[in-house]
Amino acid sequence: MSYTNLLVYSENGITTITINRPKKLNALNQDTIQELHLAFKAADNDNNTKAIIITGSGEKAFVAGADISEFADFDVEEGTHLAANGQKILFDFVENLSTPVIAAINGFALGGGLELAMACHFRVASDNAKMGLPEVSLGVIPGYGGTQRLTQLVGKGRAMEMIMTAGMIDANKALGYGLVNHVVPQNELLDLCDTIATKITRNSSTAISAAIKAVNANFKEGLNGYQTEIIEFGNCFGTNDFKEGTSAFLEKRKANFLGN
Repeated sequence: MSYTNLLVYSENGITTITINRPKKLNALNQDTIQELHLAFKAADNDNNTKAIIITGSGEKAFVAGADISEFADFDVEEGTHLAANGQKILFDFVENLSTPVIAAINGFALGGGLELAMACHFRVASDNAKMGLPEVSLGVIPGYGGTQRLTQLVGKGRAMEMIMTAGMIDANKALGYGLVNHVVPQNELLDLCDTIATKITRNSSTAISAAIKAVNANFKEGLNGYQTEIIEFGNCFGTNDFKEGTSAFLEKRKANFLGN
């Protein structure tokens, strides 16, 4: 599949998706959001892909925000649809993907860019990265899940301060907040993400998918995370990966997971 705004590359069980709009600092317009949906869906459906890395082109920005020119004249109904549709086809979609997604934050991650990174299962940042939700400076609030995911990741007080001030934090502060897992020099960013992704590819994809469901259940209204864990734990016993993993352990060899 070819894309106008993305570069997609797969090797050794890892698919890397690069948002490629450098002149716009990789800002998210509607076409790019739709292409990202298709790229993530294709990678998730590819049995050879065990992990996904999402990053931005160039050295300045992961995603510098949404393309404001697209919605500056929207009314209430159009704005509501913009947020609902974006959450459905990209941000919630990524969060609930069965294939783990790592955000490689290689510069500015602002507004929709930070929201995309937060929808990923975890984040790694370059030491020049800057993160923030500046929407209130435009007279609007984060609409792609930012008010919810930032609070889940860094706590209510820090999230309130970041949103209300519309300010940016640097990579080291983001690390201290728990917003990112690692900070490295920019020229080491993708290498570290590849290393982590490679470790993921050695494990059971079916078990990882089950773990994603169980962890996410803790943050969803009406779901009991503990009960979801019990169900997903039990389901694992019916998989080929469970048979292979336990056999490999008892036979003192490395498991060869093929999925189900």
